[in-house]
Amino acid sequence: MALVELSSVTYTYPTTDKPALKDINLKVEQGEFLAIVGSNEAGKSTLCYTISGFIPHFFHGDLVGEVQVAGLNLEESKLNEWVLNVGLVFQNPFNQISGSKFTVFEEIAFGLENLGVKRSEMIERVERAMELTGISDLADRSPYSLSGGQQQKVALTSILVMEPQVFVLDEPTSQLDPIGAREVFEVIKEMSRAGITVIMAEHKIEWVAEFADRVIAMHDGQIIIEGSPQEVLTSPLLPEHGIGTSRYTQAAKQARTEGLFSETTPLPVTLDQAVAGFSGGNHED
Repeated sequence: MALVELSSVTYTYPTTDKPALKDINLKVEQGEFLAIVGSNEAGKSTLCYTISGFIPHFFHGDLVGEVQVAGLNLEESKLNEWVLNVGLVFQNPFNQISGSKFTVFEEIAFGLENLGVKRSEMIERVERAMELTGISDLADRSPYSLSGGQQQKVALTSILVMEPQVFVLDEPTSQLDPIGAREVFEVIKEMSRAGITVIMAEHKIEWVAEFADRVIAMHDGQIIIEGSPQEVLTSPLLPEHGIGTSRYTQAAKQARTEGLFSETTPLPVTLDQAVAGFSGGNHED
């Protein structure tokens, strides 16, 4: 059985008539890095909120279908039970800083304190989580003295230390510069390698292409295509539904119309694939 499974899920927000999600069927395996792409109002954030339990326990509304994580049923579980298995990271890391702690170390330990975890175990878990996300050197800094990328790493670590089975991230790099975005993506990929399941909504197609294991594209509350980054991010369905594609894909398409990129070479989605394609080499899907 998949770690995360949604079966015929349709959701409508309160005071609205149009469903934000329509008949979603999705399975995510343990340790998989799944990326969700789509234009604005495609349903990406709503899907994240549903998997993380904020729908229906916080936003309410009308939820039809079944959502399961680690064998638990969403509607039969309370939110405080659900979040032990699923952690949610928002777009703006500032929104996840408690404001009650003076150092990064204390901020990361905050959730464990609320659970009554023993001090010795708490220290060990915080140190281990900070090492995995590469922010051990920030332990004594104020959370408010950090860059946006560093704050997002702290937000990630604050969820990681709780040891959920699933990480859900709603466009975590939307407010970061390219350097900060790469740093956060590398941390997320390292978490995935450590066996943590990652589900992330993201607009930055180049990063999705480089780091995700599987991609789903959404439009108008529905999944229109899913598969490998190569399959999804080069699909003509994306531009047809207002979804951006990689600059490398766009360049290769234009070059192909001018006879400069082989018709038999798969369109690239990463820089390495583009270099191989334009030089006449082959790249793996």
